[in-house]
Amino acid sequence: MPDQTIPAGTADADLSAEDAKLVTLARGARARVGAAEGASVRDQDGRTYAAATVSLPSLQVTALQLAVVSAVAAGAKSIEAAAVVTETGVLDGAGHAAVRDLTGDAPIHVAAPAGTLLGTVTQ
Repeated sequence: MPDQTIPAGTADADLSAEDAKLVTLARGARARVGAAEGASVRDQDGRTYAAATVSLPSLQVTALQLAVVSAVAAGAKSIEAAAVVTETGVLDGAGHAAVRDLTGDAPIHVAAPAGTLLGTVTQ
């Protein structure tokens, strides 16, 4: 698996309107429940799914894993793009793997809580 540390300084202007929407949805999911991370994905039909980190004594699910699970449960066969909002600046390995289970090269945008794009993982 590639290094998941995101390089600083990627410009927000690099995002398409559709991908910027994913960042907005991820920010909203995170803020709504005060979670560590928020994430969203867009499937092959353009449908979007947003989720926040779940941290229970009996269950730990990253925001990106849960967004992918929501998409798959709704019938998604592939992911066009994903976004994660996190303070760490690091894409979690489990979420990365969940996206790659469906699509090998979908861009995964990583953003700070304010929405600033930190970088994009394409591997």
